[in-house]
Amino acid sequence: MITLTKRNEIRQRIHTRIREKLAGTTERPRLNVYRSLNHVYAQVIDDQKGVTLVSASSLELKLKTGGNVASAKEIGKAIAERAVAKGVKKVVFDRGGYLYHGRIKALADAAREAGLEF
Repeated sequence: MITLTKRNEIRQRIHTRIREKLAGTTERPRLNVYRSLNHVYAQVIDDQKGVTLVSASSLELKLKTGGNVASAKEIGKAIAERAVAKGVKKVVFDRGGYLYHGRIKALADAAREAGLEF
């Protein structure tokens, strides 16, 4: 059985491998996703400048439950609206080493529906 700490180490290795291949530019910043057991977080990051342009989280939006698919959809919608307001329409999606499934997929789909292209 794989323990939680071992699973996170595996995820971090996968994320490092992904990050070697993609980076956010000024024209196409990186949409990074992190999920904990209870919350979902998203950031739009310009890696050339090392600056977070916009962010959204289930903690910040004061959602009743933060770790489910419905809250991930809300976060995706919020991050897309904030990014479009800042003038960002195209992003590179960084799934953070997680499988593109469940909360991660819900967040990505909601961000696409709200106006982000990736």
